[in-house]
Amino acid sequence: GKKGYGMFAKHHVFTVENGQLVPVKYPDPQRLSELPGYEKEREKVIANTKALLAGMPANNVLLYGDAGTGKSSAVKAIANEFAPEGLRLVEVKKNQLYQIPDLMDKLAANPLKFILFIDDLSFTANDDNFAALKAILEGSVGGRAQNIAVYATSNRRHLIKETLSDRSGDDIHEADTRQELMSLSARFGLTVTFQRPDKVRFEEILLDLAKQYGVQMPSDQLFIKGEAFAIRAGGRSPRVARQFIELLSAGVRL
Repeated sequence: GKKGYGMFAKHHVFTVENGQLVPVKYPDPQRLSELPGYEKEREKVIANTKALLAGMPANNVLLYGDAGTGKSSAVKAIANEFAPEGLRLVEVKKNQLYQIPDLMDKLAANPLKFILFIDDLSFTANDDNFAALKAILEGSVGGRAQNIAVYATSNRRHLIKETLSDRSGDDIHEADTRQELMSLSARFGLTVTFQRPDKVRFEEILLDLAKQYGVQMPSDQLFIKGEAFAIRAGGRSPRVARQFIELLSAGVRL
């Protein structure tokens, strides 16, 4: 239940190819301690993951928010952190969703616990993959497997790309259709929002990363240069902070 067997004993991150699991030999080594600034948001996801590992009812999770706030990194870091306790991560692309129900049936008998990870999820209104995900989140007639949870990241709260013409189209039951589209995000029992950091949080992230990378610079200077870098990069985010600190540690003059 913790070590696994076969390829599950040797690897903890997998992708899907032709409906089969393929191990990732060199997964992203991201650790939770390397991701400053969003501890409170991650706490909810970690608590849900611990429930999954303990065999208790766990929710499907939607990590939603601005680009570069560390949604995907959080999921990968959690997978790395809890791998010794029997957690395995299966990364699924949106166009593979229809292959997942069969895969879930196979994994249901596995003593390990699995996160099905769908990164950067969004749909157009007439997307075939929409129904496939709905089926995965609902589970089969026998109910959802207790050892599997779906974790998805998205920049859209309702996961659907809507246009104004969708609202004034020729669908007679347009309100019902829109309700159905928006119901998908409600099928994630836990929604965690990652917002763009304010000035104070951004400065805390800069300080933490500077310590990690061994960057020696007075904090006031670090904040001024970091803020200027963020403005040039299109706004504050943990990704921008990391890029800034990495450039400094590489000796690039900014």
